[in-house]
Amino acid sequence: MSVLDQVIRERRSTRHFSDEIPSKGLIESVIEAGLLAPFAAASSSNRYARRFVVVSRGNSVLLKLADVVQKQAQKAFEELSRQSDAVPEFGVKAKNFLGRLEMTMKQGPLGIGSAPYYIVVAEPKGIPEAQMQSIAHCMQNMWLKATELGLGFQLVSITGQMGDNSDFCKLVNLPVGEYKMDGCAIGYPALNLPPRPEYPSVSEITTWLL
Repeated sequence: MSVLDQVIRERRSTRHFSDEIPSKGLIESVIEAGLLAPFAAASSSNRYARRFVVVSRGNSVLLKLADVVQKQAQKAFEELSRQSDAVPEFGVKAKNFLGRLEMTMKQGPLGIGSAPYYIVVAEPKGIPEAQMQSIAHCMQNMWLKATELGLGFQLVSITGQMGDNSDFCKLVNLPVGEYKMDGCAIGYPALNLPPRPEYPSVSEITTWLL
């Protein structure tokens, strides 16, 4: 088994982080892996356009970000609840997401503050809007690199809803409405990661058209 195969198999989502703080060099290595991920579209200016914002647990900005995200979750929960009440079939499909929003609304955003670092990845909007797919490649690179370095990694997916939030954008020093975003939490895992789930074999889920 190659090193890459092993890292892919070991990749897990971390829910609990220790108080130990990874070095700046390790975090920069993770960001560099994300930096090398492909873009949604080539930039006409040939300038590197993706941006990374790293907020440490000791920075007062982190508490402000958590508060803004919590309020955003409440707003989204209330709107989605109204839609669910109006269309019961939609409510059934939205039930799990509503539950996650409610947890964020009541307990605060998972990953923002629980880990030593919260990282926001932002990419300028374009036509067609494929930035989230591009950022997903970036996040995967970062996640695999963090795994290789023995770091825990957790997606903070609610970050994806914050690109049009003026308070959030001001705190991370990005223009409102001009970027698509996603986020992650990084640190050393406090507990042993869960065992790898059982996956089907390749033959079970693949259709070959030869």
